[in-house]
Formats: sequence, structure tokens, C-alpha cells
Amino acid sequence: MTTFAELGLSEPVLRAITELGYEEPTPIQAQTIQRVSEGVDIIAQAQTGTGKTAAFALPVIEKLEADQRTPQALILTPTRELAVQVAEACHNYGKYKHVQVLPVYGGQPIGRQLMALQRGVQIVVGTPGRLLDHIRRGTLKLDGVRTVVLDEADEMLDMGFIEDIEAILQETPDDRQTLLFSATIPGPIGMIAKRYMKDPQRISVAAEKMTVALTRQVYYEVGGRDKFEVLARILDFETPTSAIIFCRTKSAVDDLGQRLTARAYQAETLHGDLSQIQRDRVMARFRANSVEILVATDVAARGLDIEHVSHVVNYDIPLDPESYVHRIGRTGRAGRAGVAITLVTPRERRQLRIIEGMIGQEIQRMRLPTIADVIARRREAFKESLREAVAAGGLESYTILVEELGEEYDPIDLAAAAFKLLLSEPEVPAEDTLAQQEVEERRPPRTAPGDFGDRPTGSRSGGGRFGPERGMSRLYLDIGRDDNVRPADIVGAIANEAGIPGRAVGSIELYDRFAFVEVPEQMAERVLKALKRTTIRGRKIAPTIARPQVAIPR
Repeated sequence: MTTFAELGLSEPVLRAITELGYEEPTPIQAQTIQRVSEGVDIIAQAQTGTGKTAAFALPVIEKLEADQRTPQALILTPTRELAVQVAEACHNYGKYKHVQVLPVYGGQPIGRQLMALQRGVQIVVGTPGRLLDHIRRGTLKLDGVRTVVLDEADEMLDMGFIEDIEAILQETPDDRQTLLFSATIPGPIGMIAKRYMKDPQRISVAAEKMTVALTRQVYYEVGGRDKFEVLARILDFETPTSAIIFCRTKSAVDDLGQRLTARAYQAETLHGDLSQIQRDRVMARFRANSVEILVATDVAARGLDIEHVSHVVNYDIPLDPESYVHRIGRTGRAGRAGVAITLVTPRERRQLRIIEGMIGQEIQRMRLPTIADVIARRREAFKESLREAVAAGGLESYTILVEELGEEYDPIDLAAAAFKLLLSEPEVPAEDTLAQQEVEERRPPRTAPGDFGDRPTGSRSGGGRFGPERGMSRLYLDIGRDDNVRPADIVGAIANEAGIPGRAVGSIELYDRFAFVEVPEQMAERVLKALKRTTIRGRKIAPTIARPQVAIPR
């Protein structure tokens, strides 16, 4: 069986794709990567979802000159969503080679793109219209381009970009390598190939219809900054008996596991860095129902055979349909019902559509449950457990207690008081901001073009929002990632020292040398005093109320 190593990929690239969960090449990757590395022109007929992005991106990254900070590869895409997706993929594949990638598309301030181009980039990914705009302005020079990729060429044809594509190709060197990827090869695409490609080799990969288990499949649209809060709300509503939550990377698994534990969920983590003894211990606890949640990477979860998993959650949407099928196959086993939940950010909608097309099934969009919904679900579960307790009998000693108190109070009031103590329900707020937010109206993450690595981390990264949520105060902490601080450390310090529940802590934005955290307004002073008395990761801190409406330096 062909492996990525056998395809001649370098150690830094192999390391990156291993972290992303890639185990073996897809057919299009196996047939394409080596040929592209050899410098030949390629016409690849492959459906979206077959792994074609890695098929051209991996060899393109390998061919880059590391010390050259001018465009060496140009990738044309039909839509801005695909441009961003391909650019992020290139960044992820080339992160250990420090590859500089820039997405260029309309609808984004051109000034940001100009600044990135001036700093120097190696791969430019963009839509034809905006690329042509830069070429005509003289801000994008293509004389150093060695490889041009036309991704989803038939879609660009359908959108009327054929003349723009030809104009762009005419600005590139004649000795460039050209790679054309398309689901179909209509006449005009064939004419472009004939006019602008040199003895292209043809590759054709048929998409296979994929099947999935009889599992209820749903998705929720979320903003990146609210992702963890949405997950917590869904877990509270679904009340899984056991769940596997999938993340793309080992670091994301560790971070999510820590945050779930800080919120009092029983969670364990599973990824490739664990020893066999640690892995066996985690799996034994999960199989014995000692923990309810297993947070894992794709690689670590392959081959797991656990019958009782009630829910699978795709915290990070999988990169390909095959991974989606493998993931949700962990639930709905042995004739049991299962639920597969996927969290989808606005820029990942297209990837969701690809998965739906490959599995031949529509995934149902769900409305985020409100706090009132969570309370109603808990009450229904509580009523069912009461029915089971009555049916099981053995209530004699408790009946005596009821009879004694019945002389002082009405039995109905007694039962209601007992239920209140047992359920410990939160107060339903007048406005549930998390459930009411519309994903489509959220501002995109404030990220410099081509720079996907310098983002805040935390429960909800900044996303251009400088003020706290309603009813919350924003605190500034003079400690950050450089001090090895994690969001779980901040939540733990506040919960332990201020004596407030971890779930009351809101947004956490973690930067290199400082952090912001939101806490309930009425508890802000209490939290400040508590944090001044303690240390986080061995460091004394001087927390203050954050100044409002101040832009965060990157």
C-alpha cells in the first residue's frame, strides 16, 4: 500500500499531515503527488471531497524555495470560501516549513492584502476577479511563479471566469507548471488545457458512493468564538450516556479535555502522544462508564470497538468525507440508536455540503437549545427516573420521612421542595444571548491575510469584538501563553479562589503576554480580589477591569 512517505514527502510535511490525522493517501493523492513533484502538467478529473486539495498542495509546498518571499505558486478558485479553505489547508500542511500563504478575494479590504503582499508571500490563493485586480494595479507580480493550479475549473467556467483565467495565465512565465483539477472537462476547459498546458497527463478518479450507519445526523452552526459554549449547551441538552468528541489535532484534544474538566464534565483525552499503558487506562475507564466523554483525534480513535457510545460530536469538522464516516461509525452500534453532531462555522458550510454529497444524505440543521430547553429536558429525564424508582419499590424508609413531615406540610409542597433541591436548576435569564445570536451576522475573525497562526486562544477568541457580553465584566490579566497558561488554569483559579462555578466564567482570550476573561458583572470585584491573592502557574498577577473599546494588538 502506498504511504505518504513513499510519495517522497519531506519530514516537516509528513509531521504536519500526521497531526491532521492523515494516515494514507486517497487515490487522487496517490496518483498525483509524485507526478506533480516531477514537474509535469496534470489534468485531474476528480470530484470535490476526494482529497484533491492535498493532491496539489503537498507537492507545491515541497517545491517552494524557502528563502524566496515572492509568489512561487498561484492557485485559482471559483469562490472566496474555497480560497480561504485552500489557503488554510496550505498553511496547515506547510506550517513546519514556515510557508507564507495569502488568500485573495473580493469582499475583504484590499489594504490588508496589499500589506501582506509587501511583506512577502510564497503561495497566493484567490478568485480570478480580485487576482486580476491586483495584477492590473501592479501589486501582484507573477514573473516568479513556477506552478499555477486551476481548482474546480468547471465551476469557474460556469461562473463566467474563463476570460479572467486566460488573462491571468498570460501574465505567468511560459515555463510554469500548470495543474488543472475539475469534476468535469467540458469543451472550453479542454481548449484552455490545449492552449496553456504542455503535454498534460490525464488522471481520473471516480467518486464512490459512501454509506453511513443508521445514525441520526445533525449539525449546529456556530461562531468560532462561541464554539465551546455551544458544545457545553448541547451536552447539557443531549445528556449523553457516553460520547466521543473529535478534534483535528492533539493540542486541540488536550485543550478541550482540560476545559471540559474545568466545567465539571467527566472527560478523558486520547491521542497519539499517549503511551500504550495510558491509552489502555483511558479506554478501560471509558468502557466501564467511569467517564462520560472521550475527546480524541481521528488517528487515536481508529479501530475502537465500543458498543455503548450514544453520541459522536465533531467539534472540528473532518477534512474529508471518509473521516466523517469513520467518526460517526463509533455510535449506533449493535442495534442501538446513535446521534452524530457536527459543529460548523460559517466558513465550513461548503465542507459540510461536500460531506452530504459524498454520503448521499442531508444532515439536519438544528436550532441551538435555549437554557429553558435544557431545563425542560432535565425535568423530563427526572420524571422518568422517578417513575423507575417507584416501580422498583424499596421506598419504605422514605415513606416514613414523608409521613413525619406530612404533619407539618402539604405532601405536594414537600415533593416540590425535594425536586427543587435535587434538580438545582439555574434561573432562566430574560435574554439568552448565546441562543439568540445569528451566525450569519457575526463578524469574521480579525486575522491578517495569510497569517493563520497568530490568533488568540481560549474559550472564544476575539473575532473583532472589543466589549464584553451583556451582564459580563471583562478583566485584564497580565499573564499569557508565554507563561504556559491555559484557559483551564484561568477558569480553575477563578472557580477555586472566588468560589464561583466554572460554568459562570465567560469568554477567555489568551494572547502571548496577557489575557482577557469575562465574569458575571456582579461578581467582578470578588474575582479581582481573589485573583490578587493567588498565583496562576506560579506567577502573581495584577488583574484589572479591562478598558472598553480598545483594539487588541496582534
